[in-house]
Amino acid sequence: MTDPRYRKVPSSRLSRLAGFGQLAGGIVGGMVAEGARRLASGDRPSLPDLLLTPGNAMRTAEQLARLRGAAMKLGQMISLDAGDILPAELTAILARLREAADFMPPAQLNRVLTGHWGPTWRSRFARFDPIPIAAASIGQVHKATLPDGRVVAVKVQYPGVAASIDADVDNVATLLRLSGLLPPTLDIAPLLAEAKRQLHEEADYVREATQMRRYAALLADDPRFVVPAPVDDLSGAAVLVMDFVPGQSIDRLADADEETRNSTASALVGLVLREVMGFGLMQTDPNFANYRWQPETGRIVLLDFGAARPVPAETSLAYRRLLEAGLAEDRVALKQALLDAGFVAPEILTRHGPALDGMIEVMMGHLGRPDPFDFADRSFVERLRGHARTIMADRSAWHIPPIDTLFVQRKVSGTALLAVRLRARFALRAMVRDILAEFPPHS
Repeated sequence: MTDPRYRKVPSSRLSRLAGFGQLAGGIVGGMVAEGARRLASGDRPSLPDLLLTPGNAMRTAEQLARLRGAAMKLGQMISLDAGDILPAELTAILARLREAADFMPPAQLNRVLTGHWGPTWRSRFARFDPIPIAAASIGQVHKATLPDGRVVAVKVQYPGVAASIDADVDNVATLLRLSGLLPPTLDIAPLLAEAKRQLHEEADYVREATQMRRYAALLADDPRFVVPAPVDDLSGAAVLVMDFVPGQSIDRLADADEETRNSTASALVGLVLREVMGFGLMQTDPNFANYRWQPETGRIVLLDFGAARPVPAETSLAYRRLLEAGLAEDRVALKQALLDAGFVAPEILTRHGPALDGMIEVMMGHLGRPDPFDFADRSFVERLRGHARTIMADRSAWHIPPIDTLFVQRKVSGTALLAVRLRARFALRAMVRDILAEFPPHS
């Protein structure tokens, strides 16, 4: 009987296009069936209502997960943003895409590794476990032992992923446009171009090894973190071999004691602030699978540096102004900082000033509380959502913030979500003050 975890990755352009065709056809079929059902009951549903049904959510999630590559990665790239605002059905799609992907069948894996190392590739290892220990959007990871006894993790890229990036992004964009979820006035071309660029970078494992070494150097004096070392002579563009560093899923910390949960979340939030304010470099993928935790040492294992990218000085300065305005509880300065950073378009200020003021008041009331900050307190969310609905309903005013800001905010949002999951409480305001003082703005 075939193991359901194994599913061949469509590697040719034709097979991937067919996958998108199946997805579109399934969605349309689901919309027709749902529309007929609702009309029969006397409803007059809108197009988004028909699109965002539970059935279509699962069709979309399953097909994008099967395609993997850029199709799945694009879903993950937006899956941690605006989770409190998005419709529940769309959130379900994105949540599914954060889960592990299927495995390549052994025969397909063998072809990839034979192409990288040659037909005798197994002789390079004393042991190679054919069952992956992890699988994601671009590749899967195997545990192996080198002849000298060194235990390593072998990250193997799915075949055809790198070559399919541009076409996959374009196909996902077409689905978004046809869905009617995005207003026709919203120019997503810059975002798509940047998504393609970053995905090509993530598919370059030689580059990822370089970023891994950079992070190891930046965190060399911080005992809270450990970064695996790459094995350069075995690695290449589509296969990355690195030290195997044991650790538990970061999710399991949700059941740990309060001190452990607080210290771990504090370390990760502090790392984000240092990335923005001091390192000038950020690993922008906050997927929970990129963190492991070692109960015996208390250290956090950092994985997957393909999404590491520079943080421009102007982006760092924009976040500094936001943080300073928040610490000072200066609502006027915060509104201006949101505008300058590109989070808020001028049209929003003109058309929806009271709603924006309401959102700022809610956020300030929540974030302005004395330390320790309680990430598990989500009492503000419904009030924030209420103000946001007015703005979100004005589709002609939608805009896309600067690309660098989007990627930074993705990491900020994802790390905050992890702190929520861990029910963390720690002195956030004091941490922000300390890091702003540690890394003054560049002159």
